[in-house]
Amino acid sequence: MNRNLILGAFLSSIFVLAALVSFVWTPFDYTALNIPAKLQTPNSTHWLGTDHFGRDMFSMIMVGARTSIAVALVAVGIGIALGVPLGLTAAARSGTLLDEVIMRGNDLVFAFPALVIAILITAVFGAGAVNAIIAIGIFNIPVFARITRGGALSLWEREFILAARVAGKSSARISAEHILPNVTNLLIVQGTIQFSLGILAEAGLSYVGLGAQPPTPSWGRMLADAQTMVSIAPHLALVPGLAIVLTVLGLNLMGDGLRDVLDPRLRVART
Repeated sequence: MNRNLILGAFLSSIFVLAALVSFVWTPFDYTALNIPAKLQTPNSTHWLGTDHFGRDMFSMIMVGARTSIAVALVAVGIGIALGVPLGLTAAARSGTLLDEVIMRGNDLVFAFPALVIAILITAVFGAGAVNAIIAIGIFNIPVFARITRGGALSLWEREFILAARVAGKSSARISAEHILPNVTNLLIVQGTIQFSLGILAEAGLSYVGLGAQPPTPSWGRMLADAQTMVSIAPHLALVPGLAIVLTVLGLNLMGDGLRDVLDPRLRVART
């Protein structure tokens, strides 16, 4: 059994479970203000304390997990849906003008980090979770395009691909039937890594006010709200900070474990 995979899956499942449970139950209403109970430290009533408005931190962490996971998941989905076909097309047309156009387009997108893309989008359409998803998703497209192209290029000269070409299959059919299944392992591992980066990006965008807007809780905005009260209520920063760290750590460990399990070369090297 791979220890990284088990530990990563355990940490990740805690926050996924919290996000799912938050749809039907939270200890308190995360939008309810209770000023007399503000800035309480963790206790038997409020397990993770309360914020400066008296809102229950545990409830906000649960709903914040839902926000972060949803944004990261959809953004990664956008990257896969658009980046993988581009990568397969570029590999199938390697060395041609189409390949050059696709890869230089990827380089252009890489020149603009997700934060810059988010600023451009919010300047036109306003801040919000949807625009954060679009910004992170756009940044993910060239990542998956490059991973797909790199994995596919090494396969196009293999014997089974040459046999498929001799059989009269088109490049598109070969890409779909033979290339894509053989790069799926790479995409699964990279998808896990990008998922963790998506959670970090969502937290960063929310921290500067470009992510999910009030009253929807977000781990990044919780950190931003806590920065002026760290000296009097450190739990306001520690709770969402630890949530981000543990979730990203879990996903990275799971990605590392999946790489070890899915890559036969690494399995051979470890035996």
